Amino acid sequence: MPRRARVLAGVSLAGLAATAVSLVPFTSTNVTVANGLFAVDGFAVFFQYLFLAAAALTVLLSIHYLETESASPGEYYFLVLCATLGMMIMAGSIDLISAFIGLETMAVSFYILAGFIKPNPRSNEAGVKYYLLGAFSLGVLLYGMSLLYGLSGTTSLREMAWVFSGTAHASSLVVLGALLVAAGMAFKIAAVPFHMWAPDVYEGAPTPITAFLSVGSKAASFAMLLRIFVEGLGTLSEDWRPLFWVLSALTMTVGNIAALTQSNVKRMLAYSSIAHAGYMLIGLVAHSERGLTALLVYVVVYLLMQLGAFSVVILLHRRDLAGEDLKDFSGLSQRRPFAAFVMLVCLLSLGGIPPTAGFMGKFWLFGAAVQQGYYGLAVLAVLNSVLSVYYYARLVVFMYLKKETTGSEPVAGPALALTLAVTLAGVVVFGAYPRELFALAESSARALSAASEAIAAR
Repeated sequence: MPRRARVLAGVSLAGLAATAVSLVPFTSTNVTVANGLFAVDGFAVFFQYLFLAAAALTVLLSIHYLETESASPGEYYFLVLCATLGMMIMAGSIDLISAFIGLETMAVSFYILAGFIKPNPRSNEAGVKYYLLGAFSLGVLLYGMSLLYGLSGTTSLREMAWVFSGTAHASSLVVLGALLVAAGMAFKIAAVPFHMWAPDVYEGAPTPITAFLSVGSKAASFAMLLRIFVEGLGTLSEDWRPLFWVLSALTMTVGNIAALTQSNVKRMLAYSSIAHAGYMLIGLVAHSERGLTALLVYVVVYLLMQLGAFSVVILLHRRDLAGEDLKDFSGLSQRRPFAAFVMLVCLLSLGGIPPTAGFMGKFWLFGAAVQQGYYGLAVLAVLNSVLSVYYYARLVVFMYLKKETTGSEPVAGPALALTLAVTLAGVVVFGAYPRELFALAESSARALSAASEAIAAR
């Protein structure tokens, strides 16, 4: 079984690599395909490379985990690839129908993956909860989409933007449709008050899937959110900006406060993920090129630091120990100093401590809010970042100051060690030399802004 699992992991990685290579000719294009259903532009390609990287790191993380759980790798890797395909469709969709197809391709894959470890009751519970709440949010999203279609007469986001561009303020029905769409998408990014599923699903799902769900699904949902509200409803930003201001403020505050009391590291990272969704929403609230650039930068940075943190959680997962509680991290600096250092750097980055990549991402995001006059939101974000340092520091104390150890010796295989090294390098390099990342994100954000401006001028 271990040899077969490694072969299947290799095939999956080869498929992801081949897909990445196939995207190279399209990095500088800006066209629509499939009768206007999809855009092939810098924005879509940026996110598609991000999804492929997240999937590749998830496959590397899963090798150790599946061996420990004695789980079947074939269906598992197939579903990971299906979820990645759905994400890539979401990033390029400029039509409500194709966006919905991508969303459901991703969501159905995650419903199954969340409950993949059948002998584990927590995994079964995670799958059922995610499915039931996801079905409810889907109904809300579809109702909102149907209202927008009925009012505009089209499902094309660019045509919809042109229809709505003639009014300074939206009608009450358009606002209702946008509100319902925002509510459905807020579930996918785990924004308050639609976050109820995240802690239980993150805790119960297989840890590599928790990591993939927290970064891949969130990034894809933000890509779709930006397509709808910047490209499709951009001319009505004065109507939907206050909504996302409230969502951002509530999400970052509730997520950080709830994380303070958690002793389970996966639940703590779940609430932390909720808080980071609140930070990312600042870029949408700002609704400027700098805000969009900052959001794209932060999505990349968040992927690296979140996957790095979950890599250490997976390292501590053994047959005799779940490795999810704070006490399970006791003495990690003596047992596995490199893993402890990776976790330390990732936690510092999540908290926004310089000179990590997380600091650069937050600095740019909060600066975008200030630039657009959202001073209160920027101050609240800074206070929340300071608050988050407390619960990240608790984990550092257990790793470096506590001496009691439990369970067998944690062992990192080559794949897991590679993931630790890649995420550490990304957090450090993008913290010290962020220029290339910012330039790439700015180019991608400009592709989205250009489409929106062309529609407004039409």
